[in-house]
Amino acid sequence: MNFDRILPIAAPLLRRALRSKQALRRTQFEAVPRSPGRVVFLGDSITEWTAWEDWFPQLRTTNRGIAGQAICDVQARLDSAIVEPKAVSLLIGTNDLHGLGQSSNVDRIADQMRRLVHSIRAMAPSASLLINSILPRTTLFRDRIIRLNAHYQQIADENGATYVDVWPALAGAEGAIRPEMTADDIHLSIAGYKAWTDVLRPHLARFAD
Repeated sequence: MNFDRILPIAAPLLRRALRSKQALRRTQFEAVPRSPGRVVFLGDSITEWTAWEDWFPQLRTTNRGIAGQAICDVQARLDSAIVEPKAVSLLIGTNDLHGLGQSSNVDRIADQMRRLVHSIRAMAPSASLLINSILPRTTLFRDRIIRLNAHYQQIADENGATYVDVWPALAGAEGAIRPEMTADDIHLSIAGYKAWTDVLRPHLARFAD
């Protein structure tokens, strides 16, 4: 089944179906004690659905991923996500491409990302900010992701952030995510998470306790 053909059509229903779960997770973030000095992993389901403390046992980590979210959703919850972090690893925007955000237009998604990065910088000016590239999906989304990642690299350069290019670790020759890296052409398998964390590791090594 090609989810990249289905998701743009199903986006309105999916947004409604996810709303209560997203609200519950956000409420949890707002309720837990604030914990500064951590490496914050911020994003959507790709961030939420792994155990960062196991991949990086030497780091004090916080998982602030919420499944189904787009850039505007992360922008709206920064107060409970960014609490004097040492570093922020940001992966967001793939859901915008299939219609879960305010726009699926690449240039408009990039404008939202630029505003989000500005907000993170304002809230945590001394934190290291890692902007992860959008991960490959099927070839249906390939060209748009490549264009969006070019914007992300520029945004990172403009804001003193580090652009983390995960694409080469996950993409095959045709520009689609390699089968062993995913179960559904969007979310990562264990092999996919290992590949991503291997790319992140050198950027996070200096934050080890």
